[in-house]
Amino acid sequence: MKELKMYIDGKFVENKSGKWINVLNPSTEEVTSLMPDGTVEEVQTAIEAAEKAQVAWERVPAVERASYLIKIAAGIRKREKELTDIIVREGGKTQGLANVEVLFTADYLEYMAGWARRYEGEIIPSDRPNENIFLFKKPIGVTTGILPWNFPFFLIARKAAPALVTGNTIVIKPSQITPENAYVFAQIVDEAGVPQGVFNIVNGRGSVIGQELASNPKVGMVSLTGSVGAGVETMKAASANVIKVSLELGGKAPAIVLPDADLDLAVKSIIASRVINTGQVCNCCERVYVHSSIKAKFVEKVVAGMQATKVGNPNEVVDLDMGPLVEANALKSVEEKVAKAIQQGAKLLCGGKRIGTKGYFFEPTVLDNCTQKMDIIQEETFGPVLPIVEFTDLNDAIAWANDCEYGLTSSIYTQNLDAAFKLIRSLKFGETYVNRENFEAMQGFHAGYRKSGIGGADGKHGLEEYLQTQMVYLETKG
Repeated sequence: MKELKMYIDGKFVENKSGKWINVLNPSTEEVTSLMPDGTVEEVQTAIEAAEKAQVAWERVPAVERASYLIKIAAGIRKREKELTDIIVREGGKTQGLANVEVLFTADYLEYMAGWARRYEGEIIPSDRPNENIFLFKKPIGVTTGILPWNFPFFLIARKAAPALVTGNTIVIKPSQITPENAYVFAQIVDEAGVPQGVFNIVNGRGSVIGQELASNPKVGMVSLTGSVGAGVETMKAASANVIKVSLELGGKAPAIVLPDADLDLAVKSIIASRVINTGQVCNCCERVYVHSSIKAKFVEKVVAGMQATKVGNPNEVVDLDMGPLVEANALKSVEEKVAKAIQQGAKLLCGGKRIGTKGYFFEPTVLDNCTQKMDIIQEETFGPVLPIVEFTDLNDAIAWANDCEYGLTSSIYTQNLDAAFKLIRSLKFGETYVNRENFEAMQGFHAGYRKSGIGGADGKHGLEEYLQTQMVYLETKG
């Protein structure tokens, strides 16, 4: 059995607590590795190492800092197959999606490295004749990242790449469900020669490790991707030191399908946005509002498409659309949400139950006759379940789409430019996709409204999350 190690201050360290957490393969329910059950003391050691390293790291030219990201990207590509297999084994992803995650992570590191010579401060005109006003962009210092299990490898880079290229150091906590890929990432970082203390990984439980990463007074920023509950606890922990908090939390993305939509495109895109990673993605399409005039055709096509979804064990089969849910609790949650929807009046058109008795597989599911007040429309469902609501008035569809405590992503299907822009202006979501699947670009800005989080990631604006400003007013004698 593989025993994972933490990476602290440039060294792989043994498990000091002597306690381990089992890592399961969700397709087989077998234990695949053992993760250290870390302690507060180990987190503090990592933060202290990051604090010590940050002073020198900030003085390294940005382009040189970026060169390490490029080396890490090259190391990832050399271990592409190994990393793909690990992500499939511990997270249940299909091989295709896992491979995309690995290569996208390498691309992302290289993209962020490209900002080394491009992020900049400002020179601002003064009201005084002999004064110069400068706005400097400076690193925050020690940053921390708390990761989810659904894109465990990419999220390391999403947090670490902008932090490191801008002169910060970082301590990462991987999910206890998917920690092995982070162990390999640390090996690649070590092989790239990143100075000790600049990048650290500490394993353990969120209630212990995450709490310290958010509340330690030496931390200048904490970034978390996870549930609303975890985000609330992170904000509470960070509030004592008034540090910067960046949160990407849940989603309940609406898709609005208008009468003139290309139905084949809409159905293909919505299904792709619902079954990706077995529906366990924050920006997944979570609910569909379809116009009454096309509803019958849309439903027919959606049911056929969901029933045709290829589901299986991704460790054994390459060509799949969907694998298992990530853990037993996830399976139980989806089963309960579908049962509650039917109890509240939804009509089950396909799916609705577990597949087999081994592994956490669930059938792609379509629910019709849904209404706005149902839990399945209001609550996030991390699974391959698609509820459908009929509308006749576009203003109703807009109001229903916005009637949600989340605000991450949304999508529109229409050929009418006027209608598209009316919806774009009206939808209160951080991202809106028009006539395509829900999947963001690394050069965009991934951020949400309401309980979907604060701050954001990717692109120029994501990079600047890791910078703070210093205003300098310099007056000379002329």
